[in-house]
This record gives sequence, structure tokens and C-alpha cells, in this order.
Amino acid sequence: MSRPIAEDTATQALPLRLFRGAQDKRQAKALQEQLEIIESELMEHLRFASPVADAPGRYLMSAGGKRIRPMLTLLTSELGSGPNELVRRAAEAVEMTHLASLYHDDVMDDAKLRRGVPAAQTVWSNSVAILAGDLLFARASSLVSGMGEEAILLQARTFERLCLGQLHETVGPQEGDEPIAHYLQVLADKTGALIATAARMGVMFGEGPAEFADPVMEYGERIGVAFQLIDDVIDLSPKKEQTGKRAGTDLRAGVATLPLLLLRNSAAAGNAADAELLARIEDGVARIEQGADPAILDPEVEALRDHAVTRETEATARRWAEDAKDALSVLPKSKVKRALERMADSIVEREG
Repeated sequence: MSRPIAEDTATQALPLRLFRGAQDKRQAKALQEQLEIIESELMEHLRFASPVADAPGRYLMSAGGKRIRPMLTLLTSELGSGPNELVRRAAEAVEMTHLASLYHDDVMDDAKLRRGVPAAQTVWSNSVAILAGDLLFARASSLVSGMGEEAILLQARTFERLCLGQLHETVGPQEGDEPIAHYLQVLADKTGALIATAARMGVMFGEGPAEFADPVMEYGERIGVAFQLIDDVIDLSPKKEQTGKRAGTDLRAGVATLPLLLLRNSAAAGNAADAELLARIEDGVARIEQGADPAILDPEVEALRDHAVTRETEATARRWAEDAKDALSVLPKSKVKRALERMADSIVEREG
């Protein structure tokens, strides 16, 4: 088994990318210190009474991560009085909920890697991975339980959207559903909802103006969708050392990402070359399901990576990021607002 990554350089660099100038750098340093406190407290919250639960429960936390959600909670708290114990607790609950969802996603997707290490179910079993996720969901709920009725309700509604998003992804679009609209709604529910909650909780517990809560929540949901759309592009990237997985992992598994959905639309509209590429992809996926070497789709992965539909996916992600920044129009000009805008930009500019 690969050794989990001890520290995440992307996490350490994030505050520095969001703040510029001498005064801003001081704020970046203060936020980095808050992130380190959150990191330490998360590891403590993931300590369970049973040693059998400790190893799988802490596994994905130890493998690193960008910690975008806790960073966003810290940032939006700066719209009020800034980070405090409740803000950190909210950030920890949101990140724990995110980690819990990854255990379940990897089981359902039969994923082999997560964050550059073997997925939890390949180290233990599906049952252990599912139960580890359940433990994290329970611990996140315990953290939120003492933070007031509004926080409890927000956590419950977010969890409901996570489940609905996963369910809709699993069963796929139904008769009458437009596949791309269905796909974007899945992204909004599975990813956008929790990032939106992270943003709102920062305003709530940082004692920010109530009128900022809805706009930052809208911002969070939109950058969540943008994040996943860029993931669709990154899935096709040959830079394995950055993505932590083989180029085209989703494509080879038959996952309908936006480039593939756009290719299907083009083929259905009569583009012969795209119809031929789509047929080769579908044939390769079917053969891989029957045990063929995933490498048989290498030429198709490269073709899709260089195709106009992948550029269109990038453009769609950028539109969602721009819409996210537009949602912040009610916020006064400040270094916090500029940092939130840079966060949106950094999400669509990343390569891993």
C-alpha cells in the first residue's frame, strides 16, 4: 500500500495565492495559521473509541487535500469579525462531511485511487469504507449539533442534496430530462451544495451581515460546479503526477463527463467524425468492462483531450466561475472580496 501523503503543498499555498501585497500577505499568514489549527483539530475529531475505526476513519484525511471548503469558511468569516472557535468548528464539520462523501463515492464508483493513494475500499473492503464514511457523517453532525438550529437545518439540507445528487447520478437522466442539464444539476448537488454551505457558515459564525449570506452561498455553489467541470478536463490530462490517476480514468469507466455529453450531442446532430469517435469510445468502454486492458482507449482519450468539446467544457467552467464572481456584486470592495474572486479564478486555472 502506498504511504499517505504527509502534507499538502496545495493547501499551504492557497492563502498566498488569494492575497497579494504586504498587508494582504499578513492576512494570508493569519489564515494559514487558522488552517493549521483546523487541520490539527480535524485529526483529533477523527479519533474514535475503537482502534479498528481510527485507521480507516483518518485515512483520507491523512492523504491530504486542497481544503477549499475550510478556506472558504475562513474567508467569508472575514466579512464579519473573522475566524473564531465556531467558525473553525463549522469549517471542520463541512470538511468532515466532504471526506465522508468521498468514501461512499469511491465505493459506488469502484475507484482505485483517491488523492494519489489507493482508495479506502481497496485497502480494507467496501463495507469498512462505507462504515468509515458513516462514522465521519455522524461526527460532523455531532460537531454541528451544538451550533444552533439554523446550522443543524443547514447541515441536514446539505446532506439531503448530497444524497440526491449521488442518487440522480446513479440512476441517470430519466425520460424527458436533458442530459447536460441533468449533469449540471448533479454537480450542483454533489459538489456545489457543500461548498455553498461552507461559505454561508463563515458569514453565520463570523457574525457577518445577514444580507451577505445568500450571495456567498450562490457564489459557493457556482464555484463548486466550475470545480467539477475543470475536473472533467483534468481527467483527460496526461499529467498523472498532478492528477494522481491515469489520464481518462472516468472515460474508461464509462462515466458521462461534460466532454463526452457534448460529443454525443455533436454525433446526434450528424457530425460523422464525432459519431465515429463516440462509437470507438463506447466500444472500448464495453471491452474494458469485459476485462480488456484499459490502454486500448489511449488513442481515444488523446483525441477527446484535443477535441473542441473539451475546450467548450473549459469555457463552460469559466462561465460558471464568472457567474460566481457576479454573485458577489453586493459585497463592498475589500481584500476579502478580491480573495474570493481570485479563488474562483484559481479553481478554473488549476491543472490538478
